[in-house]
Amino acid sequence: MTTKVRKKSGAADFFGSLLRKQIFIPIAALLLLAVFNLIADPSFYKISLGYNSAGDPVLSGYLMTILDYGSELAILAIGMTLVTAASGGQDISVGATIAISGSVILRVLCGTNSRPDTLQAPIIVAFLVACVAAMLCGAFNGILVAYFKIQPMVATLILFTAGRSIAAWVNNNELPIISDPTFSYFGGFIPGIPIPTPFFIAAACVAVIMLVMKFTNLGLYTQAVGINENSSRLNGLNPAFIKFLTFVILGVCVAVAGLIKVSRLSSINYSVIAKDIEMDAILAVALGGNSLSGGKFNMTASILGAYVIQFLTTTLYKFNVQSDALSAYKAVVVIVLVVLSTPVVRDWFTATFKKIKAGAGRREAA
Repeated sequence: MTTKVRKKSGAADFFGSLLRKQIFIPIAALLLLAVFNLIADPSFYKISLGYNSAGDPVLSGYLMTILDYGSELAILAIGMTLVTAASGGQDISVGATIAISGSVILRVLCGTNSRPDTLQAPIIVAFLVACVAAMLCGAFNGILVAYFKIQPMVATLILFTAGRSIAAWVNNNELPIISDPTFSYFGGFIPGIPIPTPFFIAAACVAVIMLVMKFTNLGLYTQAVGINENSSRLNGLNPAFIKFLTFVILGVCVAVAGLIKVSRLSSINYSVIAKDIEMDAILAVALGGNSLSGGKFNMTASILGAYVIQFLTTTLYKFNVQSDALSAYKAVVVIVLVVLSTPVVRDWFTATFKKIKAGAGRREAA
């Protein structure tokens, strides 16, 4: 009897400590989706080796789609996590800024001719110019939030509204087309490598941010400002600059995602490109167990959350859910996640496991 009570108490301790870990939510969501697809249709996990139009070997399947499109979302989740942690708000202009940065890349590569036979500038130059443009957009948002004290969602509403029009203006409302096949490598496959290139780009971005977090105080300062701005100021930090910096970093992430987006089609559709992607990026942060009101964050959980969101999106498409209805399903997920991450719910779970442990202890004593 005593052994059974101890096992029950030990199980309560284990699940209690597991629930308190921030990465529990994305892992649990990933497992639920994995089991659901395994039961509903095991062929979901089939990966086949084929050839693309250029005759190069490529891997295809639902898992590769998750790896491909989830990677660009993971890149955005990096910047969105920092912005959320420092400012206690979210940037809803991400999709529009992707349109701007993508349009800038095409403008530099095409020059004055919207359909050039050859690239008018090196791709790296076009990307760097796009980085500057996206960082300026991030700086604009950062100034409004950090120095003018405007709520982040309201401040970024400006570019959310005007960004796609600016993107169209950059290319004189034309739809430029890149014919050089090397440009498509960034959003597709590098010849001879059957894994989507965006995965390697995302891996590089993750490696960079992890090194930055390890060898600088960016993560510590960001959390300090998000937890208590006044206290961080008294400890010698500059909260306004740190908030500003996070928006600029998000701008760099947006430029990388913009390169991937326009590379996929070697063109751009201003009204459709990256549509509603800001919601997925915010949801990735929430799914990572991060508080949407700022403060402590877990970058690994956010990145994992991005792939889980793409897992969910791919699953919905797999079962023929209309694209117009995707937002409704994701909205339900947002509601559930926000509720589960609230202190009230977490305290309730903690209190419940404490009661179980206390009850087990009393029975053991008896």
